[in-house]
Amino acid sequence: MRQAIQQLPILFFCLIFAASCINEKKENTSMTLPQAKKIPKNLEIHGDTRVDNYYWLNDRENDEVIAYLEAENEYYQEQTKHTKSFQEELFLEMKSRIKEDDESVPYKRDGYYYLTRYEKGKEYPIYSRKKESLDTEEEILFNCNELAAAHDFFNLRGVSVSPDNKLAAFGTDTVSRRQYFIQIKNLVTGEIYPDKTENTTGGSVWAADNKTLFYTKKDPITLRSDKIYKHRLGTDAEEDELVFHEEDDTYNTFVYKTKSRKYIVIGSISTLTSEYRFIPTDAPDSEFKIFSPRTRGLEYSISHYGDSFYILTNKDDATNFKLMKTSEDSTTSDNWTEFIGHRENVLLEDIDIFKEYYVLSERENGLNKMKIVRWDGSDSYYLPFDSETYVAGASTNLDFDTEKLRYFYNAMTSPYAIIDFNMRTKESEVLKQQEVLGGDFNKENYRSERIWATASDGTKIPVSMVYHKNTKLDGSSPLLQYAYGSYGSTIDPYFSSVRLSLLDRGFIYAIAHVRGGEYLGRPWYEDGKLLTKKNTFTDFVDVSKHLITEKYTSPEHLYAMGGSAGGLLMGAIVNMAPELYNGVIAAVPFVDVITTMLDDSIPLTTGEYDEWGNPNDKTYYDYIKTYSPYDNVEAKEYPNLLVTTGLHDSQVQYWEPAKWVAKLREYKTDNNQLFLDTNMEAGHGGASGRFEALKETAKEYAFILDLEGKIR
Repeated sequence: MRQAIQQLPILFFCLIFAASCINEKKENTSMTLPQAKKIPKNLEIHGDTRVDNYYWLNDRENDEVIAYLEAENEYYQEQTKHTKSFQEELFLEMKSRIKEDDESVPYKRDGYYYLTRYEKGKEYPIYSRKKESLDTEEEILFNCNELAAAHDFFNLRGVSVSPDNKLAAFGTDTVSRRQYFIQIKNLVTGEIYPDKTENTTGGSVWAADNKTLFYTKKDPITLRSDKIYKHRLGTDAEEDELVFHEEDDTYNTFVYKTKSRKYIVIGSISTLTSEYRFIPTDAPDSEFKIFSPRTRGLEYSISHYGDSFYILTNKDDATNFKLMKTSEDSTTSDNWTEFIGHRENVLLEDIDIFKEYYVLSERENGLNKMKIVRWDGSDSYYLPFDSETYVAGASTNLDFDTEKLRYFYNAMTSPYAIIDFNMRTKESEVLKQQEVLGGDFNKENYRSERIWATASDGTKIPVSMVYHKNTKLDGSSPLLQYAYGSYGSTIDPYFSSVRLSLLDRGFIYAIAHVRGGEYLGRPWYEDGKLLTKKNTFTDFVDVSKHLITEKYTSPEHLYAMGGSAGGLLMGAIVNMAPELYNGVIAAVPFVDVITTMLDDSIPLTTGEYDEWGNPNDKTYYDYIKTYSPYDNVEAKEYPNLLVTTGLHDSQVQYWEPAKWVAKLREYKTDNNQLFLDTNMEAGHGGASGRFEALKETAKEYAFILDLEGKIR
């Protein structure tokens, strides 16, 4: 039924469903805009009743829902048709800066050099390898252009090569729900075995026998990663053995192999708590042993070296984490001894282990630092970085017995580079630096800086900015302010060739490092979640006010953007301070917080109680209700808004932004633009091809450039 309906012209279709689906209202436009029908649904809890008039949109199988989404798409297309040629210009401009026939820096493992490359004009990568030398004949592992040919969406991930180099397990998603099926390819014959293991995370781990494969399955409804299975080569997937079931619905589970390759490890994590279990890779039928039982609030991760495990943990109130050590035979937390102590002002993020060295990844005052230390204690030092707007970190370091650390570096004005650093001689070799094609890029034409804004509670909020050297800093320039601010995820000041399309047109680009991320350490995250979540929103608003006060921009030229949880941020700030922004882009926004967090059948809900709070508890219900964007829409003027979503989104269900837009249409008192653009084929990450994704960025940039009158 739906397939036939979708073939109808959208305007004719809307007329058919006018009585039951769409009410029309005028809004200073040449085209009637869609307005979803209202079916009041009372949502009652804690003696409080919320009336949700658009709850009915929560049904992607309902033809009326599809009709509404398509009507919104038609409206968006009609209202922005004057920008179509400019969108194409932006797309071609951004694409022209990208080296189409590009390839990754090869890395060596088990006698083979592995690389990923792209061919000119092709959307998807080609995975290949060369035996012993880069001069030998290339062996194609997977040509994703061929594999994707029959699909609107395609993503291949989790390529796992067996220890004997003869087999490769891989995961494929052709729907964009992040539900991958795993298959095995014989790399000797080229045959892809017919058996498919459905509904997995896509990743897998081989045991040392080259016959046993461990992988993670998802709950088919909630999409929670909850089970680890063991597959034996030559048997049907239905015969796979369940080796671990994570029954606590606030946890997710996963499986990996230690860098030493001695152990296969199952991890189980929630927002606040971790637990691991392990077996030797050469004993795949043994029973997994718990490393240290879960204790609420205790987070840890493990690495193996020699006869010991090294544990990155927050044990004993180590808020910014410390490194501990224990023997292979005594792994419970009461046996852990301190190896690197906790530091109040330094976040310990990771450790990379080599035969003669270990490398610490740290963050101090918001900046990445990498410390190299010899195991014998004879030498230790930091890699020198001299900017305040850069990103650096360990890259692919699979080789254990090497003196070379491979790391990446880029800054807001300097393209991405892969560097090999000899930890003994301290010599560096730039293996590759991102090429920005087109002939007119010169990093000296751009300026970057880090400033600090003062929040309403007195906290200093860091802001990383980049702009063209000719851009005026007198309040007249347009500025795009971006942030995320949740889950402790840090948005670092990275380089983007795509962003040049804004910078070269006079835009300033600013990343607000608001609380809720970990830019200034773990306490920065703790102060932006649960009952302090509103700090994320007020930080963003206070940064905006600072940028206006300091004459980087003005309300007439200030734009905001965020996606997913950052889309929640966008929904909150347009309710709190709509007068500060001329336009806002909310990508796949999480805006109906209470209703989603009360529905434990929705993917991600139960695992996120420690992030947002569980609204079944009245304390959290009352607090979330004060900021949930959908619940706080009211009759007032809102900025120009572009809202995007994907019909198959598994992270933020499409109906959240759809309901939000419908309610905004009902309540807003202005004549500003309000668009809902739903990708009917994609999910949370948008289009799957590398260039198709640029078309979505071109839409977003065209939206704000049009508001600035910068479309020729």
